[in-house]
Amino acid sequence: MEYSYKKYRMYQVRSSASSKPLPFRLCDTRGLEEAQGLDSHEVSFMIGGNLPDGYQFNPSVPFSMEAPGYIKASSVKDMIHCIAFVLDGSTFDVLPEKMLEKMKAIQAKMNQSSVPQVVLLTNVDKVCHNVEKDLSFIFKSGLISNLVDKVSQVMGLPRGHVLPIKNYEKELELDININILSLLALRQILRFSQDFLFNFLDNPDRLGIHKLEMKK
Repeated sequence: MEYSYKKYRMYQVRSSASSKPLPFRLCDTRGLEEAQGLDSHEVSFMIGGNLPDGYQFNPSVPFSMEAPGYIKASSVKDMIHCIAFVLDGSTFDVLPEKMLEKMKAIQAKMNQSSVPQVVLLTNVDKVCHNVEKDLSFIFKSGLISNLVDKVSQVMGLPRGHVLPIKNYEKELELDININILSLLALRQILRFSQDFLFNFLDNPDRLGIHKLEMKK
């Protein structure tokens, strides 16, 4: 099967079509794969704010300081303030060992920057039948609680950093319960991002961002 290249994209969020962008930005990158996927060195450049919007990943030519569009003089607004892993809760138990090893290697690179990490745990309605029937049951479900514990342990993150959400799949209209979970997750991400910015302002050298920018 031919590998589909993915771009690094930055998205602004608006509360309505006519409003100004809200004061945060969401960045999307290609995922992790056993054979290819995101490179650990590319993670360094991404965190340091060196990747340009629209950069097209190429597994045969990893991003470097010589790459077109490389942002040399990145500022705080260009940097990543919180990293979100998106994991399928319904298949986490059968995640290949090689994928787990790659995730841990990527995490080790991320930990050098002290940027907070969260897990967006998707498809939780497929894990628990009661949650599938009533999404508000998600915080009462023992199955979901056990899954959050397991992901927390494997990823080495506190439970409060594992955020269960539901995907929009067959719904034709917006669903307030799905939206609430997504907004709760977004609120946590913004809180962690704010903490990172406060830490950066207090001790910019301690976070190791500038060291990351210089690595190929």
